[in-house]
Amino acid sequence: MPILTEPIGSIPRPAALQEGLKAFAAGAINATELETLSRRALLETIRSLEDTGSPVITDGEQTKPSFATYPIQGMPHLDPNGVVIPFEDGHTRQLPRITEGPFRYRMHAVDFLNTARSLTTFPVKQAVISASALSLLYPAEGIAGYSREAFLKDLLDEQEKDIRACLNAGAWNVQIDFTEARLSLKLDGSKGLLRSFIDLNNQVLSRFTEEERKRIGVHTCPGGDHDSTHSADIAYSELLPLLFGLKATNFYLQYASEKDKTEVLRVLRESIRPGHRVFIGVIDVLDPRIETPEEVRDLVLQAAEYIPLPQLATTDDCGFSPFADDTSTSREIAFAKIRARVAGTRLAEQALAKTRLATAD
Repeated sequence: MPILTEPIGSIPRPAALQEGLKAFAAGAINATELETLSRRALLETIRSLEDTGSPVITDGEQTKPSFATYPIQGMPHLDPNGVVIPFEDGHTRQLPRITEGPFRYRMHAVDFLNTARSLTTFPVKQAVISASALSLLYPAEGIAGYSREAFLKDLLDEQEKDIRACLNAGAWNVQIDFTEARLSLKLDGSKGLLRSFIDLNNQVLSRFTEEERKRIGVHTCPGGDHDSTHSADIAYSELLPLLFGLKATNFYLQYASEKDKTEVLRVLRESIRPGHRVFIGVIDVLDPRIETPEEVRDLVLQAAEYIPLPQLATTDDCGFSPFADDTSTSREIAFAKIRARVAGTRLAEQALAKTRLATAD
């Protein structure tokens, strides 16, 4: 039985694009020049992903400013002093906050998808940011004339449109990035915040049919930025049982960097439901060492002892560069790791097929 394998999404941007983004921000180049650099980086990334042997590819998020805030890129009436996300190495990321309504996306994921699909014959998956993450854009003190309830209604409508447009445009599947899930447990040990996030995301997912949800998935990890995380110190076992209450089919789970893998697999076995497909991360994107295909194979074989084979698939722990300015991992290492994931998954298929034949005999 073939084991599906997919990337999470982002690939480090090439140096020329990195410099171009800085030059554009400084006013040294214009939008047309930046677009030329972005298009070149996108094409190079797609060709390199094709060369890894990955049966499904992404656009590498080459033209996204960040995985989290692409819908509000260029939005007026933003205050930069929003929620601060601290990472273990001491650096932070800060979300903006909106200052008036109504809330409308300025950038749509389908535009990234359509550009990528025009450059390849491979299936292309598309990542979108979760409604729960975007809910953090609304200020705690509220907005005069625009209630939180009105904001959330607009937000849910906008995310439904973002996902549906990608499905209608031929996305292989749509992956909702829910990296704030584990972080929410760090912020609120009662799990109330996590439950509210799951409820909000389920309000979006409930708008899709069961058949449509077969092409919708959710990704979670403890953050991955400049080789650091924001919530890896929170027990994964606290998150996973609630996570599988999401009305999605595909679950993309960080796993390779977990210390107690047996405990994670035990919780997964108890948490997954019929119809779910679990993509376990077999590549640690924060470790510069390139895994061998044999190491990947062994991770898959161990997971197959706990997860029914028809429900088991592989991925990377996280995107390699969710924010455009993250250069902690080189493109060469990222592509080499993806090749190892693909090759190791195929080795696991072969090993499991031999086991089934031996058992049949």
